[in-house]
Amino acid sequence: MRISCFLFLLVAIQSSLTGFAQNSVVTDSASVSSPDKNLKLRFYQKKDAADKRVMYYQVSYKNKTIIAESVLDVQLDNHLSESAMALKIDKHEKWCENLVVRNIRTSSRDTTWKPPYGERTLIRDNYNTLTVELQKEDNPMYHLHVQIRAYNEGVALRYFFPENEKGTYYRIVSENTEFTLPSNTKAWFTGWGQAPYHLLPLSNWPDESERPLTLQLENGLYACLAEARLVDYSRTKFKLSKTKPNTILTSMHDPADLISPFSTPWRVIMVAEKVGDLLINNDIILNLNEPSKIKDESWIKPGKIMRIMTQTTKDAKANIDFAAKHNLQYVLFDWKWYGPAFTFTSDVTKVVAPLDMPGIIQYGKERGVGVWLYVNLQGLYSQSDSLFAVYKKWGVKGVKFGFVQVGSHRWTTWVQYAIKKAAENNIMVNIHDDWRPTGEQRTWPNLMTAEGIRGNEEMPDATHNTVLPFTRYIAGAADYTVSYLDKRIKNTHAHQLALAAIYYSPLQTLYWYDKPEMYKEAPELEFWDKIPVTWDETRVLQGAPGEHVVIARRSGNDWFVGAITNTSARTIKLPMNFLQKGKKYTARIYSDDATVQTDTQVRVSEITASSSSKLEIKLLPSGGQAIWLKVN
Repeated sequence: MRISCFLFLLVAIQSSLTGFAQNSVVTDSASVSSPDKNLKLRFYQKKDAADKRVMYYQVSYKNKTIIAESVLDVQLDNHLSESAMALKIDKHEKWCENLVVRNIRTSSRDTTWKPPYGERTLIRDNYNTLTVELQKEDNPMYHLHVQIRAYNEGVALRYFFPENEKGTYYRIVSENTEFTLPSNTKAWFTGWGQAPYHLLPLSNWPDESERPLTLQLENGLYACLAEARLVDYSRTKFKLSKTKPNTILTSMHDPADLISPFSTPWRVIMVAEKVGDLLINNDIILNLNEPSKIKDESWIKPGKIMRIMTQTTKDAKANIDFAAKHNLQYVLFDWKWYGPAFTFTSDVTKVVAPLDMPGIIQYGKERGVGVWLYVNLQGLYSQSDSLFAVYKKWGVKGVKFGFVQVGSHRWTTWVQYAIKKAAENNIMVNIHDDWRPTGEQRTWPNLMTAEGIRGNEEMPDATHNTVLPFTRYIAGAADYTVSYLDKRIKNTHAHQLALAAIYYSPLQTLYWYDKPEMYKEAPELEFWDKIPVTWDETRVLQGAPGEHVVIARRSGNDWFVGAITNTSARTIKLPMNFLQKGKKYTARIYSDDATVQTDTQVRVSEITASSSSKLEIKLLPSGGQAIWLKVN
């Protein structure tokens, strides 16, 4: 029986920077808009041919369709309605089909918070919310809330299951959230975290696509589908609907077993007029996560790091000397320092390589260089209750998690547990292989970076490198493992230099595959020596995925700019209007030049620049340019 609508007393509280404004009304249709009114999400229910209520939503931007009518649905394998059990209906019924709206709440929030590091100094968390409270019509014990937030940067929604009076567990076997897009939308598809990218229509995908998923709409707008706050759930990728054109579906890795109260991860739909704004606006991912749970963050120190290629005490000290000379804050002992990596029998609290670990750590401490250790999944899993405490006693600064398992509910929760255990012992974390972040860095800022990227371990070409800022980096920091002198690199040396400014990572790996003795004459390394890894301001100045990108980042009064092109030569006209007006800057420019008589053929030149200047940047095929600007 359809429940008639009740009119509730509306309560309004003037919003402040730290407060909420709230009101409440019951209906089966409601909308919420972003603070700037550009984005609008409408929630509603309709009955299908079988007279079942189905939840839908739509999203528009300045009255242009971003998401057309799309289903909201989760599927459980338990808690059937009494009528369904009596009729012996398949236990995988759609749990949401007989929900009725009981209440609708709205609120707003506008606050700012300061991260311990990041791509900007302050982050604004400004949104309007819509919470639709639903109840199973034939079994009132069961409730579901659809929680929606509308930011200027995008909208986000998730399913929340309030505490059940009988404490019943829920097994979510499928989340069938739809994203129906305008015709002729194209997606930057990638099949897994370390795969190449391809621009594809919404048809005939070879596999499910990773997230975030950047979309090009025919109306000139850009969108991005992302996941936020994946902490106790199964990872979701994206697949194409088999029955509905231009429609993307969520696809869970495996079922998630949960006990109420709980919520699913946020499904995020970012929207931008310029593709570079998707990267600039990626704070929405952090904002959808909980605030930091680390009370004292003073031990969390961003920095640059290089890997020790040959694990002996002599080579370790040589790397530390190189790191100190080139303003690197850390060195990494890669796998096998504790023995075979793919067995549970190796004790990751004992050193088997010819290393004087206490002496090396002390040697580094005296020179301002900290030590990180690689530990493979087997060691992490079997010794995570004790190994971080041991490393803290040794004086180790961080641990790189290797070959972690990803996707399943089990391994998702385990990774969160391991990050938490590391934090309890003042250990920073870098997660490698196929794992990608969903904003966990806000809650656990000891998680510095993660791989989930096709970086210099696999030597991609320049075109791939121009795609990454508009795709993978929307999810947050990535460890690209930038190389410089390795012969397998497909790009110019100035291109490689520029990556340190273009790619954000508060733990920035440089000189991957390189050894200190390889470096004799390379004055352009000054750019890497000087560049920081955490920023006061970030701007995407130009670019398009697959073509080129120019990014400028500010630390204090200094700016660092990186420009790269794809495999085609390109000339870029770059206005310098991002510089402070009335100030003169010395611009140190690091550019490819075949006439330079060094192995790297990078020219270092210097000019004076101001906000009224315009640079002409000539890029070779697969080339780049790096610029360091300091106030005169």
